[in-house]
Amino acid sequence: MQASGGFPVDLVLFAMIAAFLVLRLRSILGKRTGFEGAPATVAQPVARTGAPVIDGQAEAAAQGARPLPDPGGPVGRTLAAMRGADKRFDAGQFLAGAEHAFRMIVAAFAAGDRARLRPLLANDTFEAFERVISAREAVGETQRTEIREIEEAAITDASLSGNAASIVVRFVSRQVNLTLDKGGSPVLGTDAVTEIVDVWTFERQLGLKDLTWRLAAARSA
Repeated sequence: MQASGGFPVDLVLFAMIAAFLVLRLRSILGKRTGFEGAPATVAQPVARTGAPVIDGQAEAAAQGARPLPDPGGPVGRTLAAMRGADKRFDAGQFLAGAEHAFRMIVAAFAAGDRARLRPLLANDTFEAFERVISAREAVGETQRTEIREIEEAAITDASLSGNAASIVVRFVSRQVNLTLDKGGSPVLGTDAVTEIVDVWTFERQLGLKDLTWRLAAARSA
């Protein structure tokens, strides 16, 4: 079907849907805070292979251990309760793993890698990511993302109800994000390094063999 101006109606509708979903995704993957560095070369980050585990098996962050909540505060006491419910839980190792998972999820989303995203995300979150990936594919767009640096990764909240554990992590990262059309021309984003703030909630049932913390909710800060 052709629009009056000669453009295919289906293509126009797909573009409108994709634009709407990208705007919604900003509340899932974060938003810019206004800081921009010098222009940078865009490169696709490489995600590590293997089962994603955010607890006890992750490597320490390259810059050393991140600060943890005050053990005497409400968040610190909740983390201690999680340790009491499952001796395999360690807050420092969780945070290092969450930082690694952040890199993996952002890279997998940019690449449209559903197989890598599926075990890392809760059902509702996966469906939201999948809708945006599908809309992007429908109009032939590609996403190019590079995480240059994670400036901050901090546990800001935690809850425990029975064995259901939930931990909120605030990430401040410097990224390059660019959406390209079929011809390789930019349609969204910038090749400048931009500071982005994300608040992600990870969940897991303690005491089970499966140690994977899955991304259950995300928002911009």
